[in-house]
Amino acid sequence: MRSASETGKGSSGPFLAWVGHGIDALDWSGRLIAVLCLLAMFVLLFINVVLRYSLGEGIPWAYEIHAVLLPWLVAGGVVVAAARGRNISVTVLPNLLGPRGQCVLPLAVQIAVLIICINVLWSSQPILKASTFQTLATLGIKQVWGYASLVYGFGCMALIVALESVRLLMGGGVTGARTSLS
Repeated sequence: MRSASETGKGSSGPFLAWVGHGIDALDWSGRLIAVLCLLAMFVLLFINVVLRYSLGEGIPWAYEIHAVLLPWLVAGGVVVAAARGRNISVTVLPNLLGPRGQCVLPLAVQIAVLIICINVLWSSQPILKASTFQTLATLGIKQVWGYASLVYGFGCMALIVALESVRLLMGGGVTGARTSLS
């Protein structure tokens, strides 16, 4: 028998549905960023190779664009993995715990990850400020655009674990693929 929070009925049902939609939106943002970064890097690298072999000279900034796009690709992948609960996990401890421990452990893990995400966001502020003064030589853009992926990745992860924590506290339980305890 499914609970009222799982069926979307009852006082917490609509709110838990909203929480799920929020996590799904973050998942889609990560997918979009990852696909766009992969596509841009591939196309630019391909054009550079074609130009280098056909004209003997490539695009000078094609080597620097990866300094901006690769961190965003990684951040997008991290957000997708967090939203889907597909990051690396170890399940020995949950399997050893009883039913009460299996209810408490996911919330404890979510809170620990939230604290880590907030700490990373807080401690990365000096790096972000310093990167506003660093410019990529050929492109001429500030390196803060690459470092901003830290804010996106860890900010989205913090939102995801906060939403999952709310879901757990409201009795929604760990759903579907979101069973990772990492």
